[in-house]
Amino acid sequence: MIRKEPRLYYRVFVWSGTLRLFHWTLAFSTFILILTGIYIHYPPITTKWAEFKPQYIMAILRYWHFVAGYFFICALMVRFYLFFAGNQYERPADFLPINRRNLKSLMYNIKFYLYMTDEHECRMGHTILAGTIYFLLFICGVVMGLTGLYLLYPETPMVAKIGHELFGTPQQARLIHYLLNWFFIFFILVHLYIAIWNDFKAPDAIISGAFSGSKMMPADTACPLEDMEK
Repeated sequence: MIRKEPRLYYRVFVWSGTLRLFHWTLAFSTFILILTGIYIHYPPITTKWAEFKPQYIMAILRYWHFVAGYFFICALMVRFYLFFAGNQYERPADFLPINRRNLKSLMYNIKFYLYMTDEHECRMGHTILAGTIYFLLFICGVVMGLTGLYLLYPETPMVAKIGHELFGTPQQARLIHYLLNWFFIFFILVHLYIAIWNDFKAPDAIISGAFSGSKMMPADTACPLEDMEK
């Protein structure tokens, strides 16, 4: 039996409190939006349940859907602010494949998640694969928020004009809104799976980092990507 030598790690503070506030606000608001949105689209409880005693279930859930939607939009505004004012690990230049080093890192990430290598890239911030997906999620979130506002205020002249120019009729905007709902559901399932899987396969401690803002990094300099570049 081959015994691996123990490896020392140190804790690095990476994620600011503002970024963590964005993460958890987006997470909880998205959860509420999905549950209430599915009910609004296809309510399983009919009016027969409230024939003798009004329940106003639809009105209540629509209200919470709108409240969660405003929190969702506020979270996106905070993340947009951090694109420019956040620390170096929270800016697009650090986690998007826009230069040679990040493109190499992206290929390295893909190999790791496809079990083509057991070596994990020791990176301070987001991996390039995760950062790219999160950026696409942000764009989808903006579209989700805009279509939601269009559906909420279809009779407001300015909203109606902008909404029609961007998405067409309210029915077309509703279809986009509905399809993106399932995209977010798929993302959440994959995100939770990868986060848990990564906690077993890699030493980063990213789950606890979502609360503490810290990651665990190897004390030595044996970083596969850096070695490859050298």
